[in-house]
Amino acid sequence: MLKVYGSVAIALVSLVFSDAKAALAVTFNLQSATVRDINNAFDTGVLTSEELVQLYLNRIEAYDTSGPSVNAIFTTNVNALEIARELDLERKTTGPRSLLHGIPFLFKDNHDTFDMPTTGGSAALIGSIPPDDAFVVARLRDAGAIIFGKAATDEFAISGSGYNSITGQTLNPYNTLRAAAGSSGGSGAAIAANFSTLATGSDTGGSLRTPCAFQGLVCVRPTRGLLSLDGIIPFVLSRDMIGPMGRSVEDVAIALGVMAEFDPNNPGIMTPIAPPPIELDKFFNDYTQFLDPNAFSGARLGLVTNYIGDENGVDPEITRLVNEAIEIVKGLGAEIVEVTFDSEFLSINSGIYGTATSVEQELYLEAYLRTLSPEYPKTLEELIAVLESPEIADSDTPSRVLGTLRRSALVGSPDDPEYIRIGEELNDFLRGTLIDTLDSLGLDTFMFPTVNTFARPALGVSDPTFVSLPGSPPRQALLSSSTGLPDVMVPLGFGDQGLPMTLSFTGRPYDEGKLLGLAYAFEQKTMFYRPPSLTPVLVGEQIKPATIPEHDGVLSLVVIGGILLGYARFKPRKEIAFFQDDEGVYTRTCYEPAQVFAKDS
Repeated sequence: MLKVYGSVAIALVSLVFSDAKAALAVTFNLQSATVRDINNAFDTGVLTSEELVQLYLNRIEAYDTSGPSVNAIFTTNVNALEIARELDLERKTTGPRSLLHGIPFLFKDNHDTFDMPTTGGSAALIGSIPPDDAFVVARLRDAGAIIFGKAATDEFAISGSGYNSITGQTLNPYNTLRAAAGSSGGSGAAIAANFSTLATGSDTGGSLRTPCAFQGLVCVRPTRGLLSLDGIIPFVLSRDMIGPMGRSVEDVAIALGVMAEFDPNNPGIMTPIAPPPIELDKFFNDYTQFLDPNAFSGARLGLVTNYIGDENGVDPEITRLVNEAIEIVKGLGAEIVEVTFDSEFLSINSGIYGTATSVEQELYLEAYLRTLSPEYPKTLEELIAVLESPEIADSDTPSRVLGTLRRSALVGSPDDPEYIRIGEELNDFLRGTLIDTLDSLGLDTFMFPTVNTFARPALGVSDPTFVSLPGSPPRQALLSSSTGLPDVMVPLGFGDQGLPMTLSFTGRPYDEGKLLGLAYAFEQKTMFYRPPSLTPVLVGEQIKPATIPEHDGVLSLVVIGGILLGYARFKPRKEIAFFQDDEGVYTRTCYEPAQVFAKDS
């Protein structure tokens, strides 16, 4: 018996000191928590998925509908807490399905969800419930992610203002005089303000990347074909792509691994303007394997000089941030090679956008509309008529995309000679030029600031502090949009006005792993991301996972002695309680039932 008690005593001493050390060292902080941090909190009993969802709902109430009124959320899933409880139980009984098990995910409101409306930000589609999930939504749902809600989008993903005819203008949480951008501005603002762990966006001409830049996030516009566009409301299908948005490179890499699976029915690879050749051996279910802090060692980076400098219409502060980044990556072992594209090449690259839009929007948007319930419009003409109706036209949030819809309804067809030329000649020419440039110079990636200005003023807002140089600089985003090449963004730093910017890495088809590795190395060296001051930490978002207070050796022996004396007589039942200190930090502690107090929610 003494041997048994001795063994128990040794084990308890070890546990007391190791647990006390861990308790003193770790505090769960929602504001900085990554997917792995959240999983650790789940595994140690510090947090449940249900509690996590409630924390995000609290933030949405405090900062989206109140406070700075960011206006990023279209709707949340009314069953989110119930789903979280079910996933918590599943975790306890059979274990997690993936690292995203119980993790809330917001979707841009052009991703179909069978249990929530998908409106494309249009008052013409209010209440529309799709017949099933989009391909990537189903992938994430199967992985145990919580389909948490829908983020606001520009109407039918047209424009970059962050405005739609249902919820109006989404604001930038770093400065509410500025827009979150679009068309994925709701997703970008929501992740910056920490309304969810992760989100998705879609991108046709920068619609995912500009919000990422204006909110200083990590985002991926993947190779066209890596992610399926099944169940995504189309804009210009040959240029559309979706991708994950988050606050850390690892989080985005985890999400991409779940979302990426070849879909032979992917409508995004079936247009006359073909995607890059499919490379099935480069569809990975784990992109975290590429996250190397030494990724810059020996790397050759092509600095695209068209996208820096006053002469190219780039804010001088952004050029300064790029120059500072150059010194950082050189210090990490990279070589910088300057690349300047011919203006004619960039002009051709930009010019094909309008031709593709006028042909493809009518063709593919109408195909989507035909999948909806009978009460919704089925043609562009019917859609335009609804948006022109007094109920919408005279409302506080009238449609602002009627001009684009009318042009698409009147101009362009698949038989347009210029559209055919894009598919047969220009598409290969543009993509080939970029790949040939990478190959001939031995480059791993192109590198440039994602946008030429910091966040622009919101619609109807005059902000004299906004810097916009004269001229029409070439749009960086179109390098990937026109060619289907991957683009990965990582925080680049902040300007003097406290607004963020991102650095883009664009590479060869299916080079997401390499680009994420570079982004990760830059992130780990700089750690530039910081949350907006307008959406600070709320009470209850920091939790200390302490179970035993700090103590000295004598106290340890007294505690152990008491446990040993009572061990053979009964096993005390204990429960979990939360206690709040003066700074609003919660400590999770085990107590007898009589001592338990309710958690202050």
